[in-house]
Amino acid sequence: MRALLPPTGRRLVEIGAGFGRLADLYQGYEEVVLLDYARSQLLQARERLGDGGPDGRPRYRYVLGDFYRLPFVPGLFDTVVMVRTLHHAADAPAVLQGIARILAPGGTFVLEFASKRNLKAILRYLLRRQDWSPFAPEPVEFVPLNFDFHPRWIFSHLRQLDLRIERVRAVSFFRLGLLKRLVPTRVLVGLDGLLQPLGGLWPLTPSVFLRAVAPADRPAASPGTFFRCVHCGSAVLVDQGDRIVCTDCGAEFPLEDGLYDFRGGEG
Repeated sequence: MRALLPPTGRRLVEIGAGFGRLADLYQGYEEVVLLDYARSQLLQARERLGDGGPDGRPRYRYVLGDFYRLPFVPGLFDTVVMVRTLHHAADAPAVLQGIARILAPGGTFVLEFASKRNLKAILRYLLRRQDWSPFAPEPVEFVPLNFDFHPRWIFSHLRQLDLRIERVRAVSFFRLGLLKRLVPTRVLVGLDGLLQPLGGLWPLTPSVFLRAVAPADRPAASPGTFFRCVHCGSAVLVDQGDRIVCTDCGAEFPLEDGLYDFRGGEG
């Protein structure tokens, strides 16, 4: 993450943020939005991090939402982070499309995905211990709602969205129980760090990180806009203290315990 994440910026969102496990990396940002579907996870994040600002950096917002229906206006975020999350997406192209929409001009997308083309899967396939091919481009659902993706498939979809891939890192070279028992953790971590940039040239690990950048000539979010109605797409939302109301379709999104809830909000 430190090798891929821009150290400073105005506004960052992490999709699938959980309890804010990566938030300590975002101290160079003025505003950080943590989005997750699980209320209990975001409550833990807010308890640990607080709301921050205006005197300290960053200021935090906590948003309950669905990664298929991101409640943000287009062109809003300098940086979007998604780690250990895409593997839950049955329609990954739709999720990636939504992320591309909310990136600001020249914005950065830091993505981690589970790779099907890893050495363990290749060995199991060659030994006929699994039916699916790690070389086939399409995703594989190895258990319900857990998907592995071929790197070439991910790269292709990002390019179709006009996101330019700048850097790739292969991660978790030594994800083997025997190695973990025999070799000290600090040694494995050090070796993994040395191999990550080289592995990015031809990823063969179960986890792959990348940094992609949006075009600089795309429109930025209009000043004063932030949230977007997940039902009608309107950016004209009114903050009424305990809820946000869409003036176009009447949908209401509650604010409770410091969490904006965009999971439902029927009009």
